[in-house]
Amino acid sequence: MTTITVKNIPDDLYERLKQAAKTNHRSINSEIIACIERSVSPRPLDIETFVAEARQLREQTADYVLTQAELRQARNEGRP
Repeated sequence: MTTITVKNIPDDLYERLKQAAKTNHRSINSEIIACIERSVSPRPLDIETFVAEARQLREQTADYVLTQAELRQARNEGRP
């Protein structure tokens, strides 16, 4: 197995990791591995839920029309 050293972990982040490890009955090292696994593992996609959420979002925004002027202003303000 490979070893990784993580430097300069902010104190508040370390405390949260320590608390999460305690809550999950893990060592801090095991908690960090679990966090990394969650962040890099693909999440299974439930197509029905995804489509339902997309339809709901479409319904919520159906009455809003985005103008070229608004897009231009957003770009000028540095938004992607």
